[in-house]
Amino acid sequence: MVEMSCEDHDRYAASSQFITHTVGRILKESMLESTPINTKGYESLLGLVENTAMDSFDLYYGLFMFNKNSLEMLEKLDLAFEDLRKQLIAWLHRVVRNQLIENGERLHQLDGSNSHALHRRAPNESALLHSSFNDVALLNSFASNNSSQSDENTKLKIAIVGFGNFGQFLAKTIVSQGHEVLAYSRSDYSDVARKLGVLYFSDVDDLCEQHPGVILLCTSIISTVKVLKSLPFQRLKRSTLFVDVLSIKEFPRNLFLQHLPHDFDVLCTHPMFGPESGKNGWKNLPFVYDKVRIGNEESRILRCYRFLDIFASEGCRMVEMSCAEHDRHAAGSQFVTHTTGRFLEKLRLKTTPINTKGYETLLSLVKNTGRDSFDLYYSLFLYNLNAMEQLERFDLAFESLKKQLFNRLHSIYRKQLFENEQ
Repeated sequence: MVEMSCEDHDRYAASSQFITHTVGRILKESMLESTPINTKGYESLLGLVENTAMDSFDLYYGLFMFNKNSLEMLEKLDLAFEDLRKQLIAWLHRVVRNQLIENGERLHQLDGSNSHALHRRAPNESALLHSSFNDVALLNSFASNNSSQSDENTKLKIAIVGFGNFGQFLAKTIVSQGHEVLAYSRSDYSDVARKLGVLYFSDVDDLCEQHPGVILLCTSIISTVKVLKSLPFQRLKRSTLFVDVLSIKEFPRNLFLQHLPHDFDVLCTHPMFGPESGKNGWKNLPFVYDKVRIGNEESRILRCYRFLDIFASEGCRMVEMSCAEHDRHAAGSQFVTHTTGRFLEKLRLKTTPINTKGYETLLSLVKNTGRDSFDLYYSLFLYNLNAMEQLERFDLAFESLKKQLFNRLHSIYRKQLFENEQ
């Protein structure tokens, strides 16, 4: 039971009710759909859309029309989204301008014909599920057969390049499964590595001289090109397996195929969880992968499955799909989620004495997306071919909703004018 003045109620409700319904209706107009790789944040947005869609537009219009604070909140939402869009475009403009000045060419320029040649045809949904099912079955079979094999044959030597928070997070579980882990990073993480049971190298040449079977890139999206080009490929075995864990997939896939020697294997992955969401275990958390280029030799095929089994044995929901298919789904499940969280963050939303469940969802979303750097969000925008389309759809949905509200206002006022004249 909450006693408060009617004035206080409407002031709080302009946030806890009107903003919640507005965001839900914008997302509904954006035509969000469930994907095979939904994040928890995206699931919460889908739930918000479903809940607000149950209410009539008359109810929403009433929240707007009869609460004097609602117009101010709508204006703040509009300005916040416009500010976020300007931030993205300003960053893009600066990057492209610098690239043009330094190199005389655009950033991330791809040869269209080569790009199409590299991309495999994205499988349909049923094919995805069938493929994932087969791989899970193979992984389970592989895990059971491993019990009769020696550690020497089943354990991997994995070199993690980029030993920041996420690299350390993965290393902890990989080491616990008995694999040998080496690490290299620009910063000195030797103390952390020692505590985790990881052999740390301050020189990447020395790391590669150890001939790891797997090179696991845990770098940021922006630094991936520079890091990949800096690796001494000649010091590695010609059959080395390269794996990435980036949040976008076509970009690293093209990088690997363009810059790695043809003898190297390529596995693109996306563990759709991190130190926070995976702190209590990885069970049922999605792990997306694409076996881009794996040699035909049995040892190389088994090595790939041994690596995938690191995640399968922890209970991850293993989802195999092409990099192109991943990025199409991720433009919704990731980019839209981060966009919503980031523009709401600009409103500095606060908890109220009358929070609704929907408003609690938005507060939680703001908190979670706020933990990630703007660099990550910008990378989701820049390196995913589908992100600009999603941004435009969000913008059009917001404009459509405002038009609906203002058209209703206009029609009511016009009707009153004619009635008064009569």
